[in-house]
Amino acid sequence: MIIVGDKMIEVNCQSSIKISGFKVLYFDPLEVEKSNDADYIFITHTHYDHFSKEDILRVKKSNTKIIGPSDIVDVCKKLGFSEEDIIVVKPLDELKLAGVDVKCLYAYNVSKSFHPKSNNWVGYLVDFDGVKYYVAGDTDILDENKKIDADVVFIPVGGYYTCDYQEAAEFVNEVKPQKAIPIHYGFAVGSSADASNFKNLVSKDIEVEIYLS
Repeated sequence: MIIVGDKMIEVNCQSSIKISGFKVLYFDPLEVEKSNDADYIFITHTHYDHFSKEDILRVKKSNTKIIGPSDIVDVCKKLGFSEEDIIVVKPLDELKLAGVDVKCLYAYNVSKSFHPKSNNWVGYLVDFDGVKYYVAGDTDILDENKKIDADVVFIPVGGYYTCDYQEAAEFVNEVKPQKAIPIHYGFAVGSSADASNFKNLVSKDIEVEIYLS
């Protein structure tokens, strides 16, 4: 558990993130405990380790809104979400939700085929009560995202399907957040060594929190 101001951050598994304040936000919930406390669920894309039906149901409550690319819609309806509680987004979309401002960013592979740009999958830049969180999704390092203004960055470091720890560190050093949190390792690919190597390459004036073991 990580405390940022009055917010509590939990990284559960892979890219599964929970940020709790006066609203409760989940990103790509995976291997979470049953809580049924989500105000918003953000889905970056529909690969099984980011769009887990079982875990969505563990955190969903009656009025939870789920935000994600267009290929989440049919499944979400089967999970009991009403049409008004499913918000479809694509890169560069902006949302004003109750208590949260959202900008959707590009998330795709440049020279790999796992996450095509044409799928319109996303990362999220979320302004939650004055703190800006960037959840990158499964992506390589993209020129489109290098000018973001973020206080906290969640960045994949496991390589193969995404950027590796060296690329992630270079990106973080350019963006210059206050805090960087490595994700997307130790589940399908990557290990804790990738997180440690990432930390060693990040500028010392940026705090790196390693949550996944």
